[in-house]
Amino acid sequence: MTRPAGRKLYQAIIDALQADIVSGRFAPGDRLPTERELVDRFCVSRLTVREAVIGMEILGLVEARRGSGVYVTAHAPGLLQPSDLDIGAFELIEARRLVEGECAALAALTRSEADVAALRDILERMIAENAIESPDEYADREFHRQIARATANDAMVLTIETLWDVRHRSPLCMAVLDRARRAGEKPRIEDHRAILDAIAAGDPDEARHAMRRHLGRVIEHLLEATQNDALERARAEAAQLRDRANRFSAIR
Repeated sequence: MTRPAGRKLYQAIIDALQADIVSGRFAPGDRLPTERELVDRFCVSRLTVREAVIGMEILGLVEARRGSGVYVTAHAPGLLQPSDLDIGAFELIEARRLVEGECAALAALTRSEADVAALRDILERMIAENAIESPDEYADREFHRQIARATANDAMVLTIETLWDVRHRSPLCMAVLDRARRAGEKPRIEDHRAILDAIAAGDPDEARHAMRRHLGRVIEHLLEATQNDALERARAEAAQLRDRANRFSAIR
């Protein structure tokens, strides 16, 4: 699809669908086209369509109904505008995959024994956080920050910290990551251990690949989590329908 300069793809999709709502093409109560239909219409990925739909939920334009689809709820947006959604989780992790891959490679060349020891300690804290179902993931963030510190490059540290800060500043990013947490997504210990081992071994190529593999899997699991969110709604609706049918059967 063609997008205006400075607009992200998912924002352009929200703009287009919002225009459809205002024009009356989709009225309140109408069901939006399916994800597949939106992918075909806008010639974008499932990731982009999914972020656009979640963004429209945040804006109060649509609601996802269990087992049925996504329905229009209003003609006009609420307090937020599409531009307020800022950066989405998928594009954030894509950026992290590029930047943190190189950060890990550099750390493998510059790390000290103290850096490696700090990473091992943080990994143990990550294991402990996973065990208590901690929603904050402090150790995960600290692990990636420690890799940046191991590069002995303050600009790299600032870059990594900024990328992590985006998680908490963007409503869209927070919405997607919250769905992933509710679906059971946690920091992946084996992925982090592979990154640590490559850095400890002084192997920049493997450190880069280990980091990129890790963050590539994060993207895949965000996709699964947002898909599972829809599936869970469908299962809940089906369970309600079965319960309703059973109650009617009892009346007969």
